[in-house]
Amino acid sequence: MDIATIAGILAGSTVVAVAIVIGGDVGSFVNVPSVLIVIGGAFAATVIRFPLANVFSALILGGKVAFTHKHTNAKEMIEIIADLAAVVRKDGPLGLEKAEIEDDFLKKGAQYVADGYDEKLISEALERERDQNLERLDEGQRIYKAIGDAAPAFGMIGTLVGLVQMLSTMDDPSTIGPSMAVALLTTLYGAVVANLIALPIADKLSTKMKIEEVSQTLAIDGVLQLHAGKNPNLIREMLEAYLPEKHRGRPEDPEAVPA
Repeated sequence: MDIATIAGILAGSTVVAVAIVIGGDVGSFVNVPSVLIVIGGAFAATVIRFPLANVFSALILGGKVAFTHKHTNAKEMIEIIADLAAVVRKDGPLGLEKAEIEDDFLKKGAQYVADGYDEKLISEALERERDQNLERLDEGQRIYKAIGDAAPAFGMIGTLVGLVQMLSTMDDPSTIGPSMAVALLTTLYGAVVANLIALPIADKLSTKMKIEEVSQTLAIDGVLQLHAGKNPNLIREMLEAYLPEKHRGRPEDPEAVPA
């Protein structure tokens, strides 16, 4: 569970809700036509730009990443790969079949090594899966960004619709209020949908894509080193290139010095 996403949405919603409650009548901020214009319009515009099936897949993916994002620690993965290398040197590649590996991508690569596949096949299979995963994340963030762009635009369209309705019925004072509500609330709804939901999730997908690219590329390099039967300490030193300088092993650290 990603606490930051939940906390952010709750905090933003609370701020808006408190401002509405303090301002007076809560019911005046509920308008069905405004909701239809913003939500329906943003969805329609997104479906025009992307295949329908991809839109639904992206919505599910965005929710999964936003609310159940699992942090990948590169340093921990390097240590896991070094431990697997020790297993290979001790028990051979078949020893990897008994190893407990939580990361699914790394686990698949280790299984390839245990099954005796050649280096080229392992590299191509893992790189293909990594690229497809990154493509799904990239399309997901583009779809959420499209929703974030369309929602305020349709909020403005709703504002124009409300103003036209208001100006066309100026002779009837009873219609001015409802028309003005549509005019203003669509802008509010569009801004909230874009800035509290769609655009933050798009940014989260973009960040996830960068993390996954580094993590899975690291895993691929590690698996290829396992296949080559390299020394665990040497593997650790080579893979630390993926870490920021301050997180790399120090020379005085015995575990960081290759045997």
